[in-house]
Amino acid sequence: MNIENIEAFVYINHYGSFNKAADVLYISQPTVTARIQSLERELDCRVFDRVGKQINLTDKGRQFLPYAQQILQVYQTGKHQIQSKGLVPDELRIGSTISVSNYLMPQLLVHLKRAYPNLNIKLTTAPTEVLIDKLKAKDIDLAFIRKVVNPAIQAYPFCEDPISLYVYEGHPLAQARRASIQDIRKEALVFFECGSLDWLRLHRVFESMEQPPDIVYQVDNLETAKKLVLRKAGIAFLPALSVQEEVAAGTLTRVEIAETEGISLRTSLISLNGEYAGFIQTLLELGTGNPLNRLIV
Repeated sequence: MNIENIEAFVYINHYGSFNKAADVLYISQPTVTARIQSLERELDCRVFDRVGKQINLTDKGRQFLPYAQQILQVYQTGKHQIQSKGLVPDELRIGSTISVSNYLMPQLLVHLKRAYPNLNIKLTTAPTEVLIDKLKAKDIDLAFIRKVVNPAIQAYPFCEDPISLYVYEGHPLAQARRASIQDIRKEALVFFECGSLDWLRLHRVFESMEQPPDIVYQVDNLETAKKLVLRKAGIAFLPALSVQEEVAAGTLTRVEIAETEGISLRTSLISLNGEYAGFIQTLLELGTGNPLNRLIV
């Protein structure tokens, strides 16, 4: 039985969507469909019922699910054991995008150092495209980036950082903590633009409005956007990781907007295929969006 077919089955069940599973597995939706069709031929039964846009397990699919999860877990564990054999290098060169470097790397590096006390770590911060080139040139060993599709690169979904509207202390929306997208039409908006596909979803929401929001400041630096909000220059859609301290201190408040729920920045951990498995496993233990941590029990 093909392990990739089982993987597709487990991911589709978790995300409830062929498209979402394809997204996190970095393959096309037709490929996911083909893998499920192949699995159903091998099992001689259907594993999913499709009712409109709803994806539900069949009775046979529910029976098979715990076995599929166990198979996937055993495979990943065995792969890790094989690949982690050998000497641990003295140095690990990690690349990351600026947001990961600012908000995730401090805790990740401390965790990694505890696991490998004799390891020296070198961190390089750069855009996704630059990091991919550095990885292929073997100038770095691992990298945290946005989505990538490349047959030479192994990608592991690491975390999803929800994007929400944040307002400053004393703002009228801070007390309600809930609003409609139409409520921000007359608000001064600080818009952080990182150029990823995730942010394009926000653009689409704005384009659907009769009166688009008033984008007073459009910036390409997350800290600049956050500080403008703190100075009460406007309100902004920001990733949750970037505002943890301010939310805890009460200087920023998250406002729930139904139209933008589910939008998040996704980060993947990448390596050249089959390399640095031990380090990868250690880092994935902290990944808030690593599907295998949530799927397999």
